[in-house]
Amino acid sequence: MDQRPVERVRTDVLVIGGGATGVAAACTAARAGLSVLLVERYGFCGGGAVAGLSGTICGLYEASDTPVTPRQLVHGFVDDFIAQMESRGGLTEPMLYGKTFTRVHEPLAWRESADALLAQAGVRVLYHALATGVHRDGDLVGGAAIWTKSGLLDVRAPITIDASGDADLLAMAGFRTWCGADGVVQNPTMIFRLQGVDTARFIAEYGHDTIMPAAVSERILAAQKGGLDLPRAKIWLFTTTRPGELLCNCTRVRGADGRELNAAIAADLSEAEPQGRAQVRAYERFFRENLAGCENAWVNDTGVQVGVRQTRQGAGTAVLRNSDVVAGSKFADGVARSPWPIELHAGSKPRVEWLLGDFYEVPYGCFVPEVGEGLLFGGRCLSAEHEAVASARVTAQCFSYGQALGVAATLAVRERRQPRAIDGREVRTELNRQGARLDD
Repeated sequence: MDQRPVERVRTDVLVIGGGATGVAAACTAARAGLSVLLVERYGFCGGGAVAGLSGTICGLYEASDTPVTPRQLVHGFVDDFIAQMESRGGLTEPMLYGKTFTRVHEPLAWRESADALLAQAGVRVLYHALATGVHRDGDLVGGAAIWTKSGLLDVRAPITIDASGDADLLAMAGFRTWCGADGVVQNPTMIFRLQGVDTARFIAEYGHDTIMPAAVSERILAAQKGGLDLPRAKIWLFTTTRPGELLCNCTRVRGADGRELNAAIAADLSEAEPQGRAQVRAYERFFRENLAGCENAWVNDTGVQVGVRQTRQGAGTAVLRNSDVVAGSKFADGVARSPWPIELHAGSKPRVEWLLGDFYEVPYGCFVPEVGEGLLFGGRCLSAEHEAVASARVTAQCFSYGQALGVAATLAVRERRQPRAIDGREVRTELNRQGARLDD
């Protein structure tokens, strides 16, 4: 029992989680003049992009069979964030990723950019703080209990935004969530940075596509037969803003029993961390022995935590279907758009299903819980089917979700309406006014 006194705090909007969704939501609501408290468990913002070291802003550009010139389809708050990172030299130019493009960011620049935008907007930020429960009165959520080093906070807010990535607040409140396909989620990965690479030789050998060619996969499969623990043969290696460095997305973290580990389960998350670090060393050895330009390379660092692709999805008033992604569905209340492919990570080779020359939209109801008032949620835990999540979870889209949540929270607080009473078309109109260009 914690004997320290409880501090009571009131704010217009409480945001739990400082990833792309949380930062965008907090800044958008604060820019509109609302008081906003952002609670983040680490000492920095970034979520999976920084703590998980995912390292790229995926989902910005149209895909095509012959990608030559990047065509950006996603705008709004993400443009503000890109400008901040570019001003710090923390973002690469678009680089080829299969049939589309992505941009690699430097993690410290991401943290600094978030700090700057939050400060400019007037957001109060609490780092090293964790939500431990929600204040629920019937179906009304009125804030959350927050643990900090100095004691407990009793935070009351008319609107609470669950940007935890794992639908933590929905689960705490007892609202419906689900995990993957019959509980099977996409595997976590331990992303790492490799220093000491002769990147000129590396690119000369393997080309500019960051998805490695079949010849590399064949070498990995041969090394597997030789006993090296390299469970994923199709890998992605990105040059970065730093000289002599590769960002390496190549591990497949599994349980000792062969299961895809679920990071919403404490035992699974704990098992994933050492397993991921062990695989990093195996890939490091493979790269030094087999890849041009990597002969003298070494692991600079891994993510602060294992990279999480999927845990819980919140049950919303709408659900993004697998078929919506494949068909490029559009919605009158669409508040975000995505041209990103479905990327299903399971087995030694991820499955990628492209949406060419098109994009789909995510309706507002994917962020409004089917039951519960005073609460919005978003990020990779949006209301979506298993394969749809494999597209909709990426960084550019999470910025868009956050901006939409910030707009919805502003409308709710100012007009004393519940989120479910807000027409998503109102949100879309305001997003366009803010530069989201959803009707371009």
